[in-house]
Amino acid sequence: MIPIAEHIIEKFNLVKHPEGGYFSEKFRSDESIESGLPERFKNNHVLYTSIYFLLEEYDISAFHVLKADEIWHFYEGTSLLIHSITKSGILETIRLGRNFDKGDVFQHMIKAGTNFCAEVENKSSYSFVGCTVSPGFEYFDFELCRRNDLINLFPQHKDLITKFTRV
Repeated sequence: MIPIAEHIIEKFNLVKHPEGGYFSEKFRSDESIESGLPERFKNNHVLYTSIYFLLEEYDISAFHVLKADEIWHFYEGTSLLIHSITKSGILETIRLGRNFDKGDVFQHMIKAGTNFCAEVENKSSYSFVGCTVSPGFEYFDFELCRRNDLINLFPQHKDLITKFTRV
């Protein structure tokens, strides 16, 4: 483990995340939405949630999909590559980081229903980021993607899907 990454994990009480990496919820709104949510949401939700998230070296954030939009924010470390496959099968890779000459951005939004994953660009480093979800994140709105299901939908991206799925 990289010493600075280990320090961040301890300092911010990060724990293993089911999709990979480490996380800790930082904020959860005190207010909730009782009605008016799109039909894909079956329960009431808080207005927003926010987490710290860390990936290091060869760890990945496996392909997953959320029912809500998620905004990723870069804090420190090396650039994070976020790979998304749109519903129409278009692959997009966004660089989250501070290397603007390579096209990095500080923030990026993943639209609800998009299959996505992430990896640290420099495999001898780490990426420390934040993620904000609105309406707020709930595990019942989270789906870890299954390899064969994604390959059936997007066979043109088989290699990437195989690399970034665990089941």
